[in-house]
Amino acid sequence: MDFVCINDMLRDDELRSILSRLDNDKDKERFGLVCKRWLYLQSTERKKLSVRAGPHLLRKIAARFSRLVELDLSQSVSRSFHPGITDSDLAVIADGFKSLKVLNLQNCKGIADTGMVSIGCGLSSLQSLDVSYCRKLTDKGLSAVAEGCHDLRSLHLAGCRFVTDGLLQAISKNCCNLEELVLQGCTNISDIGITDLVNGCRNITFLDVNKCSNIGDTGIFSVSKACSASLKTLKLLDCYKVGDESLFSLAEFCKNLETLVIGGCRDISDESLKSLAAACKSSLKKLRMDWCLNISDSSMSCILTQCRNLEALDIGCCEQVTDAAFEGLGEIELSLKFLMVNCPKVTVAGIGMLLDRCTSLEYLDVRSCPHVTKVGCEEAGLQFPQCCKVNFLGSLNEMDVF
Repeated sequence: MDFVCINDMLRDDELRSILSRLDNDKDKERFGLVCKRWLYLQSTERKKLSVRAGPHLLRKIAARFSRLVELDLSQSVSRSFHPGITDSDLAVIADGFKSLKVLNLQNCKGIADTGMVSIGCGLSSLQSLDVSYCRKLTDKGLSAVAEGCHDLRSLHLAGCRFVTDGLLQAISKNCCNLEELVLQGCTNISDIGITDLVNGCRNITFLDVNKCSNIGDTGIFSVSKACSASLKTLKLLDCYKVGDESLFSLAEFCKNLETLVIGGCRDISDESLKSLAAACKSSLKKLRMDWCLNISDSSMSCILTQCRNLEALDIGCCEQVTDAAFEGLGEIELSLKFLMVNCPKVTVAGIGMLLDRCTSLEYLDVRSCPHVTKVGCEEAGLQFPQCCKVNFLGSLNEMDVF
């Protein structure tokens, strides 16, 4: 029988079909070790890549991985002293990766507006961009991205302190499909910009305006009304201008809300929180409300008894919350997995009442509860779920669930 080489029998499209059926990444790498032809095909079919490279290597990568969809060039926080990618590198990326849909440039402190203009001009298919903590960026460069990347779905701008309402106007005009926007720490953003944003972007599911101190009830009302059908996550940490009106508007319009962060919003009171609990009782899964100083037992009890799908709750430093908040739980089985209590008036008795109803608890933080100690819990005979980690003294790492 004559020897037949598989390369003589199979066309490129047939080999690509074989490659597409390999689910394991290691198997895909082994595919490329067969011969140069198979390596070339494996390279051209690769969709994701994480790399640290300068312009010369980026050109080689672009030639080899011609169908790349996701490119991660982010810098780790531990390497934040290094500028990483530069504007000239972004020009190479914009010219060489025309199929790119996802680009991560987090912590690349060397890039500026010139690089963003290149991205806007060259990557029209881009759907996701993360430039968090790229602190040189301004409205000029990011507006060029909005104007050139009309299919943008996700934009992360945390720590971009020079961003203003002007950028939100550009996004509103050009990126109507935007679903996820992170503006954490962008202190120049105001209610005017947020209102302009949702006039054009009505499909937002995830909005993070943590530490945007100029955001207040007017802006949140606009978001609630315009994105009522889509909004699932809203983060308002330390937005001290946000008060009851924001929660009332969320309760009125946003029945599908799953995650809400209102930590540090000190003007929020029991009545608005009760309204939200009633409106989102089936959808709400995560609620962070630490340092909401006007919250008392009545609204806390309302949340626990009505929001049956709640998995994560942070009520740290809510000074008016006492053991009485947990007395009305009766036979209710809570879905809580992560619970941060840290209320100065809560005692071991209150923790015991919670444990009776929280059989799925995975993490409990009581380090700032002066009346709750490990010894006290042992003396009271409290039984924690087998897989539950209890942070009594701050010795455990905080759980980032919000």
